[in-house]
Amino acid sequence: MKRILVAAALFGAMTVSALAIDLPPEITKRGSIKIALVPNYPPMEFRDPATNALSGFDIDLGEALGRKLGVKIEWTETSFAEFMPSISTGRVDAILSGFTDYASRHDIASFVDYLRSGPKFFVQQSRASEFKDMVALCGKKVGASRRTMFPAEIDKWSQKNCASNPVQFVGTDGSADARTQLRQGRIDAAVQGNETLPYVMDLEPGTYAPVGDPFATQFTGIALPVKEKALQQAVADALDALIADGTYKTLLAKWKLTDNAIEKATINAGQ
Repeated sequence: MKRILVAAALFGAMTVSALAIDLPPEITKRGSIKIALVPNYPPMEFRDPATNALSGFDIDLGEALGRKLGVKIEWTETSFAEFMPSISTGRVDAILSGFTDYASRHDIASFVDYLRSGPKFFVQQSRASEFKDMVALCGKKVGASRRTMFPAEIDKWSQKNCASNPVQFVGTDGSADARTQLRQGRIDAAVQGNETLPYVMDLEPGTYAPVGDPFATQFTGIALPVKEKALQQAVADALDALIADGTYKTLLAKWKLTDNAIEKATINAGQ
């Protein structure tokens, strides 16, 4: 009887596994998933200064997903501007690189969301007493990456809270440039996602001070070709399996992203 029960359990586990890795034939044949990234966004993805190896939450998550799916992960470095063209032309199978799930991207990609995040204001620690609340930012120069939706979110917040004394937005070439301008005093405050700001503050202790709470909610997702429904479902199933077995929670704790956790994978699909 014990042997029968064990055999039945193993068969059930194999069946669940087979359902979870119902990948497109070309990926199954190749034995790998090609994933695009730009490794300049710690702690999500970056190159370890000591070894030059890829590191970060997204790297650990991608490798864990690959193990669940039974395939290798081929990391492909590219530029931010090439993300969507890479998906639409089939040069890569996915984007896993701190990429925000925006409805405007759904014509080309569907997203399996895996983190909740939000933009947050921060200032120089030396000026923290000037910014006891977020309203103190009205009329001030605030910088953020022009390649994100932060400019639109800042404008929306400013219109709602600053009336005739709006925030003066300054576009920057990424979050690192925003921090540089902040340290140089060229702007009064900067905006960065709350999934990365704590890590940066740990790297540069005593340099920055957050102001208030995140002023919008966003989701970070794995971007997949809009027509690849099987791949989308397989990745979502694999992520749910990582959530269920505790791997996801462990990786969040490792990279200090516990506050950004989700409870279940969500597919936001294009047409």
